[in-house]
Amino acid sequence: MAVLVTGSVAVDHIMIFEDHFKNHFVGDKLEKLNVAFHVPSMSKQYGGTGANIAYNLCRLGVEPILLAAVGQDLGAYAAWMDASGVSRDHLRVLDDEYTAACFITTDQANNQIISFHPGAMDRAHEARIADVRVPFDAAIVSPNGRQAMLDYCRDLKSLDPRSREPKARRTPFIFDPGQGLPILDKAALLEALSGATIYIVNEYEWALTQEKTGLGEDGIAERVGALIVTRGEDGSSIRRGGLEAGLSLAAERTEIRPVRAEKAVDPTGCGDSYRAGLLYALAHGLPLEQGARLGSLMGALKVARQGPQSIELEHAAIRERYRAEFGEAL
Repeated sequence: MAVLVTGSVAVDHIMIFEDHFKNHFVGDKLEKLNVAFHVPSMSKQYGGTGANIAYNLCRLGVEPILLAAVGQDLGAYAAWMDASGVSRDHLRVLDDEYTAACFITTDQANNQIISFHPGAMDRAHEARIADVRVPFDAAIVSPNGRQAMLDYCRDLKSLDPRSREPKARRTPFIFDPGQGLPILDKAALLEALSGATIYIVNEYEWALTQEKTGLGEDGIAERVGALIVTRGEDGSSIRRGGLEAGLSLAAERTEIRPVRAEKAVDPTGCGDSYRAGLLYALAHGLPLEQGARLGSLMGALKVARQGPQSIELEHAAIRERYRAEFGEAL
């Protein structure tokens, strides 16, 4: 069982601000913003949306095929991938670029300020799906370089990688624009999401999607197999779409309750953990609600630990946690 994961590989610098951002902004002075946050706590973590999803799929016993571009400075991150079970066979190494880097500051209300240097990620389209010569059962297009996201969505909608023949039965895939949403204009966004098995966004990204496209829930849902909006500690919702996606949905809309975390330590990467749960369901042909519930559990396991690639439980232990939480087997 394998899943194609396209998305960024990045080194995250995670800092904790021991106050609330809102206490340090003056409302009528924002046009001349000059604010410094004292962050006594900082950790350097291996991240990037694509790599985070791949790491979590390994925890679920699914083989990730990580298709991404990285720089000549990957260094110790490469060793971490090897130890975590994430294959580097489909990473394109660009010797004249740095690996993408993210600088994340989180306040006491779990609000985040993020700065991101794309580096090699902006040339991720040079790592092509056509060069992936191993079969996969599901795929995700997650935040990446603009051209890469558009190319990957087009490719996944026109080619079945298992048969290598155009217009055969398509492999199910998730389009997750995430932090890459602002770089897509209306035409590009609608082209990318139309025909996706699942379009997934958080609350902010959902509002931005509606603003960019001028469409409401019905307008977006009719273009996809399913629309999922995640709401953090308030759970998530699944809206059945207008396309036949081969998914078992009990009703047009399903609310997925959150899983209570043992503690809230770091929200970074929780969404990527959730998406790994969805991909598990797609790859195994399970009902989408089951994938979303598994995603909720994965997010709760992640938020209790520091860093985006930090869940240490293996598949069997996660399955037991799922059974205990939802009273059903995976």
